Amino acid sequence: MPEVPIVMPQLGESIAEATIVQFNVSVGDTVDAEQDLIEVETNKATMSVPTLCGGVLKELHAEEGQSYAVGSVLGVIEVTEEELKRTGVDTIEQAQIASAPSSSEESYQAQSEEEQNLHFKTEGGGYFEPKTVEPNVQGLPVPMGKKGAHYISPRMRARMNELGLQAADISAITGSGTGGRVTVADLEQFLDYISAWPSSKASPMRLAVADAMRRSWSRPLATVGRPIVMDKLLSYRAAQNPKPGLTLYLLRAFALALAEHPEAAGYLIGGSIVHPRAFDIGVAVQVTDGVMVPVLRNVDTKSVRELAADYAELVDLARAKKLTREHTQGGIATVTNFGTFGLTWGTPIPLPNETLILGMSAGVKKPVWSDEVGAFVPFTEAGLDLTFDHRVIDGGDAGRVLNRVAELLASPQHL
Repeated sequence: MPEVPIVMPQLGESIAEATIVQFNVSVGDTVDAEQDLIEVETNKATMSVPTLCGGVLKELHAEEGQSYAVGSVLGVIEVTEEELKRTGVDTIEQAQIASAPSSSEESYQAQSEEEQNLHFKTEGGGYFEPKTVEPNVQGLPVPMGKKGAHYISPRMRARMNELGLQAADISAITGSGTGGRVTVADLEQFLDYISAWPSSKASPMRLAVADAMRRSWSRPLATVGRPIVMDKLLSYRAAQNPKPGLTLYLLRAFALALAEHPEAAGYLIGGSIVHPRAFDIGVAVQVTDGVMVPVLRNVDTKSVRELAADYAELVDLARAKKLTREHTQGGIATVTNFGTFGLTWGTPIPLPNETLILGMSAGVKKPVWSDEVGAFVPFTEAGLDLTFDHRVIDGGDAGRVLNRVAELLASPQHL
């Protein structure tokens, strides 16, 4: 009879293993589909592991009190051909084939062959012991493995490549495979489901932005923010002829703050943090169906007035979509003035090759307490939001940079 594995499922986005608390069934018992077979404990909660189909529990390969990695085979159920066809679950052999790495993954997963042997049958027909790990349920979450809904089989990867799809494109699909894995059949059913929906072809610009944001979001990003009073800056700017754009002051203050805290603009590569060799800052410019980011060079060494001509030229080139590779490479951070759209709050996302992005929201009149007059006085208040790669710096470091930017903007005559 066909044999179906009982697999330790992905029990949460940051859960890589769980500890067996107790078994609700014994070898030889008849079990029903979706029956809770095993109680397990993670570092967040106690949960149950259900069976995906009905049958007879043939073997258990796990022990109470032991921790097992996500994807480990905890037992085996014998099922009928009819039940297998009804539920569509993978047998031991099918799961073993789906879990084998593709040729492009072999060098990346040097230990994968040994790991797969821990899950499935030996050549002699027996079973290896499931993969146990040291209990971690009292500690911090550890990175999850490539099993379950986050694992893409070689067959699925090949079909996605044919369709030009990325992993993010299938995130809306509920998987029916082992451990919630999205199968080719799931993908085809989803594509058929949306085939009659209105659609339009994404422009090359939109696709470029989507690719950059997908790569950016592969990192742990966080955002800190604070308000700033804008009246001194607005009054000083109004007195200038010609009047520089507010974004120029933000660029200059950001570069000076980073020059004082260069570690905040570092970039993590392997086990090293690469620090900036120059404070070249990009500026986000809205164009048709996307955003372009030209880079101003050595912003920490030039005044706002000295930056104005280069800034105006680059913005014009961006809006005309005539920026060259030289205009867009080498930035260590970006500023974006989304306040020009009337937005009062936001969480901008840094480019994949940058650790930081600083945003400014729209100014709003608010009553602010003044110690000088001992009363609330109407001031123009805007928000500063700094998004950063949390692998490189923490909230305190980001806060120091943001506070320094606010201090510099409060003295615009020195910018």
